Amino acid sequence: MQKLWFSLYDFSFDYKGTEPSYIEPKSLRFTAEFEEKFPLIKTELFDYLKKNNPEAYFNASMVNKKSIWKTISLKSWDIVFHKRQKAFPVTSALIQKYPEITSLSFNELEAGGEILPHCGDTNGIYRCHLGIEVPASLPACGFRVRDELRSWEEGKWLIFMDAYNHEAYNKSDKRRIIIVMDVIREEFMNQRNQITSTVLTSLFLQKRAERLKLLYKAPESVIRFVGKCLRPFAFMAMRFVNFVKLY
Repeated sequence: MQKLWFSLYDFSFDYKGTEPSYIEPKSLRFTAEFEEKFPLIKTELFDYLKKNNPEAYFNASMVNKKSIWKTISLKSWDIVFHKRQKAFPVTSALIQKYPEITSLSFNELEAGGEILPHCGDTNGIYRCHLGIEVPASLPACGFRVRDELRSWEEGKWLIFMDAYNHEAYNKSDKRRIIIVMDVIREEFMNQRNQITSTVLTSLFLQKRAERLKLLYKAPESVIRFVGKCLRPFAFMAMRFVNFVKLY
C-alpha cells in the first residue's frame, strides 16, 4: 500500500509514487451515473451561468494570465456550499449519494489559458475531470500528467493521480469547462479527516502567502510546524461551517 503523502510537508514538489498516471474510469463506481446524467448536469450549469459568474481561482501564480481560470464550487474538501448546491439539484444529489466525493467544482479555462505545471496536495485522492464544454482536442487543448498527454471529451471522464506533476492548457479560441472532482481513495477512507484537514490547512497557507509573499521564504521546518498546529483548527472549522450551513 502506498504511504499517504502531502505536498505541505514535502518541499521537493516531486511526488515519487508507484501509482499509474491515469486511472481507468470504469474502476470507480460513480462514473457511469455521472455520464448517464451528463445532459442534466450540463443544463444545470448553463442555467446557473445565465445569472452568475464563476470566481477566479485564488492562486494567480498557477496560471499564465490573471483570472483566466475560474471555478464554481459545490463542495471543497468536505466543506459543503449548501446555498449554491440548491441551484444544482441533480449534481448535488450525486455528491450526497457517493460519500467518497470530497470536492466538486465546475472549472472554466478561458481561451489562451494555461494552468502551469504543479503537483497536487496529496496522493490520498484521485482527481477526476468530466468534460462539459471542450473546444478542441490535442494539440490545441489538452492535459499532461508526468510525460503523458491526453484530451478531454465532453461527457467522458479523465481521472488521474493528482500528486504527480501535471498541467493543463487551452490554446483554442473558446473556453473549456470541466467538472473537477476529488474522491478519497478506498484504501485511505479511514484517514479522510487527516486528508481533508491537511489540504484545507495547505490552502489556507497558500492564500495567506498570496498576500504576504514572505511566507514563501519561510524555513521548511517552520511551515511544517505551523501546518501541523493548524490542522486541528481546520477540521473544527470545516465541521462548524457545515453545521451552521454558513455557505
